[in-house]
Amino acid sequence: MDAISLKPNIQLGIVPTHIKFVGGLVPDENGKMPRGDDGRMIVTSELERINQLSPVTPNCAQISIFPGTDEGDLNEMVSDMKSLGLTPQLIMMAGGGDPMNPADEDAVAPSLLAGIEVAKKHGVEHVASTSFEEWMKPGAEPKTGEAFDAAVAQLVKLHTRVCREADVLNSSIKAWHMEFLRGTEFQTFTDVGKAWTFVKAANEEIGQPFFKVLVDAAHCGDSTLTMEENAAIIKEMGEADGFSMFHASAKTTRGCLSTDDGWIGNLLTACAETGKLEIVLVELFHHADDALAGLREADPRHGIDTTDGRSYSETVCDGLETVTRRLNNLVNRNRMPQ
Repeated sequence: MDAISLKPNIQLGIVPTHIKFVGGLVPDENGKMPRGDDGRMIVTSELERINQLSPVTPNCAQISIFPGTDEGDLNEMVSDMKSLGLTPQLIMMAGGGDPMNPADEDAVAPSLLAGIEVAKKHGVEHVASTSFEEWMKPGAEPKTGEAFDAAVAQLVKLHTRVCREADVLNSSIKAWHMEFLRGTEFQTFTDVGKAWTFVKAANEEIGQPFFKVLVDAAHCGDSTLTMEENAAIIKEMGEADGFSMFHASAKTTRGCLSTDDGWIGNLLTACAETGKLEIVLVELFHHADDALAGLREADPRHGIDTTDGRSYSETVCDGLETVTRRLNNLVNRNRMPQ
């Protein structure tokens, strides 16, 4: 296939979750990253493979980093990404407790601080996290009314504390992107409006639009809001510099982008039309990842093999091509800047 040039001046890449968390992205008990028979990290080998296979050359990648990962392996991973021509972005995996619970603040803050320090060390400009609440917490109930307001206040306290302690605003980091998740995974921060409530409050506290809502088409599609309601909030966020990153990912299946039921095209267009879209990332998950067994049990639609005879690498590359065509044609139709 002939190479495709990306027309808009944005970052385009992948989140390589399709290599599986277990065996691909999660370090072992000694903090060492999974490696192949050739001694190279699984994740960097896959990023190189995507570069070779894809008709459009990615210029960035977003990698999950876990507390306790070996420092040498982190250094090697970021160095490998840069050598492949990829601008590194980090998803910080928080641990230690419930970010909404004041009693857990002192336990959660260090894991976020550790991720921020890695980003600062390597000159990373964009970090992300899902640090609204604990993932798949047994017995968790949605917070509403005063309980929701209290949760927002505590999240603002936690995240702005991390920013102050790490002196983030005087570092390489330009934005912290907050990703809400679908129901089942989360109970409270399950739509773009609730995420925006936190981001507005955090930015007011910190005095500038540093926090952003990460607009993930999959999570938007699995929320209770309609496409039109999501698009309206995206427009509002754009006017307030409240977002700049988009995950092109298919709702429910999290597989081939052909299973998105129109959400990627609709919301990508809404994001592009604000003029604030800076980063687009294609994200697929492996349908048999051991780390996601609980999610498949909760919703069997998540465990469907959508590759249709392709490898996961090929399926991701098809996603990159599709998204690039959409972006280029948004430019062609004067719906986003070149």
